Amino acid sequence: MSTWALDQIQQQLPDALSQRYHDRTGAEWAVVRREAILAVAQAIKEQLGFKLFISMDGVDRQQLPENTPRFEVVYFFFNIERNEHLRLKVLVPEDDCTCPTIRTVYQGANWAERLVWDFYGVHFTGHGDLRRMFLYEEFKGHPLRKDYALRDRQPLIPERPIKDIFRGPGTNGSTA
Repeated sequence: MSTWALDQIQQQLPDALSQRYHDRTGAEWAVVRREAILAVAQAIKEQLGFKLFISMDGVDRQQLPENTPRFEVVYFFFNIERNEHLRLKVLVPEDDCTCPTIRTVYQGANWAERLVWDFYGVHFTGHGDLRRMFLYEEFKGHPLRKDYALRDRQPLIPERPIKDIFRGPGTNGSTA
């Protein structure tokens, strides 16, 4: 893990990081203030060489004490020249479940942000195309939240015609 990159971020953007720590495996993490994630993403890509956006995910920490934010958005980056990984985390409270998008810096974050929104309900401000990716538009709720009811019934929707480029029209009997 890149302690060098975290040191550089602390020097260049002193108010961006709220915490640094080591997890149980010894990997170093940094907690980035929510409003600073876009500036940090630009700095690590343009100045520190972390040009590869690996992935991002959401975490629901509902069981934590009430004064801590419920959601975490975790980011993973890689610097090919230095062969170093960078792990960043943004804490998102439940009452204001928004986070700035980094899609303008890393285009690969487009689908990852849609996935986190789809399953956890974290809205990425400035995204521009934030719509469901795996679930249908009429789906109610966000299924990876810990308060999502396991036995909830979703509304039935009519099957939509599917255009299959290999076998012709959809397999649902539609001729559209």
